[in-house]
Amino acid sequence: MADKVNAGASDFVRIKSGIPGLDQMMEGGFPFPSTILVAGSAGTGKTTFALQFLMQGARDGEQGLYFTTLSEPTQWMMRFASRLEFINKDFLGKEVKYVELGNYLRDEKDPRKLIDFMEEHITEVMPQRIVVDPITVIEELIGGNYRTFLYELATRLKNWQAVSVLTGEVLPDQPYPVQVSYITDTVILLSYGLSPEGGRRKYLEILKMRGTGHTTGRHLFDVSRNGVSVQAGLR
Repeated sequence: MADKVNAGASDFVRIKSGIPGLDQMMEGGFPFPSTILVAGSAGTGKTTFALQFLMQGARDGEQGLYFTTLSEPTQWMMRFASRLEFINKDFLGKEVKYVELGNYLRDEKDPRKLIDFMEEHITEVMPQRIVVDPITVIEELIGGNYRTFLYELATRLKNWQAVSVLTGEVLPDQPYPVQVSYITDTVILLSYGLSPEGGRRKYLEILKMRGTGHTTGRHLFDVSRNGVSVQAGLR
């Protein structure tokens, strides 16, 4: 379960991120409860990050709930995820439950009804870890109601007593999804950069983290079958 660590003047309950090298950058883990935005362009490892986060919770005896907003079947997505070394198939459907929002969103555009639908599953499962992957797709599906959805989501997140990881696609002209960043306690940016030799490198940066003295700047990270791992201190 969640570990309590001393964070300066007060004690914070924190849970492990499941990402090697990341917890030491943020005083031992994610504050519990809190909301985390993990933002990046395609291929930077957002979904892998989210799955590691849920699998770490399952290993620690915590319940996880994964909301996927894409319309592709969960079984199809998991066909690829099952090739990742850190995935324990015994947890799927039990300690880690999946809910597809894509089909629901095709018929329902009311943001409050959408959150009510999500809350029904949260109340049923009572998770300590929640993932919405990716949250930015919802804007395309509900259009002008997106801002209302985010405001209502921010209000409800405070009552869910969980660490919620929201993944967000980054558009070419923005460093991170600005509207989502307003409602979250932490913003983690995954990005590409060029090495001196001209090859692509991946970088992780904690842009903000309320109540935590975190490491700043961009740090190299890798994505492999073993998952996401941060090379803290290497830039």
